[in-house]
Amino acid sequence: MLSRRLLRIKVLKALFAHIKSGADNMLASEKSLMASVDKAYDLYFQMLTLPVELAHFAKNRQEIAKQKKLPTYEDLNPNTKFVDNKLIAVIANSDSVNDHMAVRNLGWGQNPDLIRTLYTRLVEEEYYKKYMTSQEHSFEEDRKFLETFFTEIQNSELLDDALEEMSIMWSDDMAFIIMMIMRTLSNVRPSHTELKVASKFKSEEDPAFVKTLFEKSLVNYNAYQEYIEKFTSNWDVERIVFMDNLIIGTAIAELTSFPSIPVKVTLDEFIEISKFYSTPGSSTFINGVLDKIVESLTEEGRIKKAGRGLI
Repeated sequence: MLSRRLLRIKVLKALFAHIKSGADNMLASEKSLMASVDKAYDLYFQMLTLPVELAHFAKNRQEIAKQKKLPTYEDLNPNTKFVDNKLIAVIANSDSVNDHMAVRNLGWGQNPDLIRTLYTRLVEEEYYKKYMTSQEHSFEEDRKFLETFFTEIQNSELLDDALEEMSIMWSDDMAFIIMMIMRTLSNVRPSHTELKVASKFKSEEDPAFVKTLFEKSLVNYNAYQEYIEKFTSNWDVERIVFMDNLIIGTAIAELTSFPSIPVKVTLDEFIEISKFYSTPGSSTFINGVLDKIVESLTEEGRIKKAGRGLI
């Protein structure tokens, strides 16, 4: 399922876009937010099928080589270990995967040059060569190969550029989606004929979490900014970047609107997010300000937590 951290990031991006563009239709922005969540889930399926597409390309190359007028021994007896990867076969034959790809009009059919280039680069990778020459032929080896493939492919600038052209909403989603794929692969067994795909959300609470966090942050934006000013009076206002204030305001919305989410979880999540989406010193600044804000909100009785294991 899509992680809560990715959902928080989606909310922050939607808030940033809404406020910076001067938009006045909250429902339209919320609709775009939920569309970006849907697209993140699409990326999960798009990436799952990438090794399937590469294996199909490899098989076609082998078939073409066999049709040469003077085929070599290697042409007639190709190494089919990658083509026959058992886990790739499970993905390729999965109704859940294929149905989602069809319904959402996903796939790699419009990117033959990308597939060709990715395959050309793949066969030069040391882990690929080691896999192809290994005498082991097990399901576990096939799984480890795919895990390495997905670990390495997320660093491909070529793939990043291609995905951005397919959907601007996929920007920055890759690391989260690769984690989902890794969990999916770890659950597949040799006896499985159908892939158990990850659900979009962990529970029915997640869609409500996204919408509520967005709405509370946006409706109370000005009030939260005024509240933040009380704890940043000693800071040079011009040095406090917009994203820092947005992150703190969204954290306040979560702290005061979700009784079941521990304070520590909210603080840790938004501080971690700030390390990637704001300035180098933002996490330290945000940490200090949020500590003071939590203390104040608790004294005012605005932070009320209930449930097992809450801090």
